[in-house]
Amino acid sequence: MIDGSVGEITTLMKSAKYENHCDEANIIKKENPYYSKKYEELYKKSISCPEEFWSEVGKLVHWTKPWDRVLDNSHSPFTKWFVGGEINACYNAVDRHVEAGKGSKVALIHDSPLTNSVRKITYAELLDQVSHLAGALAKLGVSKGDRVVIYMPLIPECVIAMLATARLGAVHSVVFGGFAARELCSRIVHAEPKVVIAASCGIEPNKVVRYKDILNDAIEWSSHKPNKCIIYQRRNIESAHIDVEMDILWEDALKMAGPHDCVPVDANDPLYILYTSGTTDMPKGIQRPVGGHIATLTWTMSNLYGMGPNDVWWAASDLGWVVGHSYICYGPLLYGITSVMYEGKPDRTPDPGQYFRIISDYKVNAIFTVPTAFRVIHREDPENEFGRKYPVGTLRSIFVAGEHCDYETKSWAEKTFNVPVLNHWWQTETGHAITATCIGLGHNLSPPKYTTGMPFPGYDIRVLGVDGSEAPCHELGRIVVKLPLPPGTMSTLYQSPERFCQVYFSKYRGYYDTMDAGYRDEYGYIYVTARDDDVINVAGHRISTSALEDVVLSHPDVADATVVGVPESTKGEIPLCLYVIRKNARKTEATITRDLLRMVRELVGPIAAFRMAAAVRGLPRTRSGKVCRKSISDLARDKEVKISGTVEDPTVYKDIKVALQKLGFAHSAPDPQ
Repeated sequence: MIDGSVGEITTLMKSAKYENHCDEANIIKKENPYYSKKYEELYKKSISCPEEFWSEVGKLVHWTKPWDRVLDNSHSPFTKWFVGGEINACYNAVDRHVEAGKGSKVALIHDSPLTNSVRKITYAELLDQVSHLAGALAKLGVSKGDRVVIYMPLIPECVIAMLATARLGAVHSVVFGGFAARELCSRIVHAEPKVVIAASCGIEPNKVVRYKDILNDAIEWSSHKPNKCIIYQRRNIESAHIDVEMDILWEDALKMAGPHDCVPVDANDPLYILYTSGTTDMPKGIQRPVGGHIATLTWTMSNLYGMGPNDVWWAASDLGWVVGHSYICYGPLLYGITSVMYEGKPDRTPDPGQYFRIISDYKVNAIFTVPTAFRVIHREDPENEFGRKYPVGTLRSIFVAGEHCDYETKSWAEKTFNVPVLNHWWQTETGHAITATCIGLGHNLSPPKYTTGMPFPGYDIRVLGVDGSEAPCHELGRIVVKLPLPPGTMSTLYQSPERFCQVYFSKYRGYYDTMDAGYRDEYGYIYVTARDDDVINVAGHRISTSALEDVVLSHPDVADATVVGVPESTKGEIPLCLYVIRKNARKTEATITRDLLRMVRELVGPIAAFRMAAAVRGLPRTRSGKVCRKSISDLARDKEVKISGTVEDPTVYKDIKVALQKLGFAHSAPDPQ
């Protein structure tokens, strides 16, 4: 989850312009406009007295058995937290709120303009369905430690399936609904689930995605066969053919057995496995420990996101991604508040006013989304004609993550919604923020430009240079985290502990390698500029592609853009820009391209060697908002490109290939498939 900088681009290229160095002994400086005493005290305590700090956090959730020891780091990096404690995630997310008399409170609001429906589910109703589905899973042989694969769209039944699995102490693995049969098959083979829970279909603005057909193919190809499949028929869209030998209808499953009680599990047992994208050949399953994760998520809802006990929360993501796990399903439910699930697009279901409508209809207080959502809204409705119809006065803050957030988009969103837009950075591996502007910890809500925030409690962040030594302030380096990692981060890779050590901990001994590049400023703020492989090397100068994108996106006629590295005989590698022209643009492509080359030269300098740019119809963005930069770079290099199943509009590649050919690349490249 990355961000970039224009003002510091020269420093990203390791210029000697900056003389000041960080005072490593006192990274949080009091004499600055961003200082927060509450944050400093808590952060320092989390690093210097982690057992005392996390013991207090652990008390926010209910334990069936108290822990014997807060921290066991004797077998690093396989750190254990809350050792000896026993807990159940489902009990903490549902049962305890009902027992506290909050059963009538709305837990989930599902708003689907694609199906023209709204559903509200109370905590009591959630408990009823979750406990009965857990009973069915138990009758089908699922018990503590078993795996259940879930292949569903963004509907409440997906949350119910996750919680029912956790209720039994079993391990869920949610597969994003956009994945094709091959990807689903690889995850079934790797996780070996006893049961698969799926929906008949998903729905996009112009098509129905037949999940059941995809599941049938995946199981046919798979060397592992589940015992049964539970199928939720979305009858208001399309019902699927049922195999009476293998499949059980959702409503029949709920009647199979009575409600099942929660099964306590060890704090360090897995809650779920989540496969990272792009790992179909060698599945990389992030394994999340239950105790530390649910305690930390509960703590973040007020301390990071500033949510109160009666607030309404909306994470505009998908349950197939880590944000969906942490902040659609578990976080808000653990905290006992109302969470919105929106099954639609920002711009065309049916218009670009939908984000405003959701906020207005459900009195939303905070949003977590990706910057692309705002780029799309701004592109389609530059004058906010649709959005201004809806009052959004309940909204207090917007949090963004997941991809580069350019300053133009951030400024537009702040002006349009009249709330702070706060960037933060985290990864599938961590499960929650590594850096953030924490509302509940007194952070300044107008942080420095381009920052992803201050280190979140528990993360001892360092920036290392090429030689492995700590980099001075404002100097680009590799961002690492000193071990141990805080509670709730991954415990291992499923069935692959050796790979876990090799991928994340072998390059920098004693540190977790985030594989992201960035720098720290003199106030202690962190700036994440790019994935380290998105830093291109131009004649020995390291340049962040996302930093160059900031310049491009500041052009008033550019709606979206990406910069990738392409080969060049003299400099080794140079940047190439593809951009999308705004609908109401006043200039031609040729004029805009000339503007961009001039702007980069003026703001960055000739050292960037920025000489190539072309307009395209669209960029290959995943449903989580990321641009598939590597696929564009590979295409330019005449390599075969396999289109990810998560790309929202695969047809853009045809136009991209033509644009690359005009610029002198991709002449012998096969068409992406």
